Amino acid sequence: MAGMNQTQVTEFMLLGFSHGQPFVFALFLAIYLATLLGNSAILSLVALDPHLHSPMYFFLSHLSCLDLCYSSVTVPKILANALHPQATISYRGCLAQMFFLMWCAGAECALLAVMAYDRYAAVCQPLRYAQAMSRSTCVMAAAGCWLWGLLDSAVHTLLAARLSFCGAAQLQHIFCDVPPLLGAACSNIRPNELALHVSSIFVGLSPFLLVVISYLCILATILGMPLATSRHKAFSTCSAHLLVVTLYFVAANLNYNRPSSGYSPAADTLVSTLYCIITPMLNPLIYSLRNQEVWGALRKVV
Repeated sequence: MAGMNQTQVTEFMLLGFSHGQPFVFALFLAIYLATLLGNSAILSLVALDPHLHSPMYFFLSHLSCLDLCYSSVTVPKILANALHPQATISYRGCLAQMFFLMWCAGAECALLAVMAYDRYAAVCQPLRYAQAMSRSTCVMAAAGCWLWGLLDSAVHTLLAARLSFCGAAQLQHIFCDVPPLLGAACSNIRPNELALHVSSIFVGLSPFLLVVISYLCILATILGMPLATSRHKAFSTCSAHLLVVTLYFVAANLNYNRPSSGYSPAADTLVSTLYCIITPMLNPLIYSLRNQEVWGALRKVV
């Protein structure tokens, strides 16, 4: 019975927009262009400079690719709707947007954990680093991250495709994601909520715990270093990644582990925007501002 009325839904109205928002259009356009420029620059530098052909920058290039996908899944449709009298998205377009968004989310959680292990191996086990992070290991780890995100996304999308929506299909959001879809459904959403909670543990919490454990070990090793210059170098190589991880996991937790009463539409939009639009723009800036190797590669290219 839950899926009987599903085929009657042809599009969703996105209520996160007001009528005609040129400022919103200009703001998201600037964010999107900055995201494209920053992450494309990281990808180009890693590909062109042999000095950046290391596990750390290999994973950073995958992070930049994910961030480009993140923004391209949501922002172009946001720009199209920002100046439109009626912000809408088709039913199939909504499911496709949610699918790719969840794919990127799951893959990035796993990738950040892998990057934390890479920093742990570099700082805590430098003599075994080349063996632990060999080329084949890095390729398999990156492929595993993408596959992990794909499987997680497929589960959520298949469950969402079984939902039915009564009356006018309206989403209190500016793009399609699991929480607003569940809020608009009029069928049983318990399987979806259960999948979301399980995913939050295995896809979100578990990588975050691995990151915390890795950095606790890194911190213990750094504090035991005899030279202040060595401690400063180790801190500088890890602080950028730690900042990225903090921004990402905090925003993701607020987005998917919301209170039962939910957020206000404005707060919901703000959290989601920080999670999958602002963070992809900040990542290349955070990694490059204090990274002398990236600046050196940029000077060579320029």
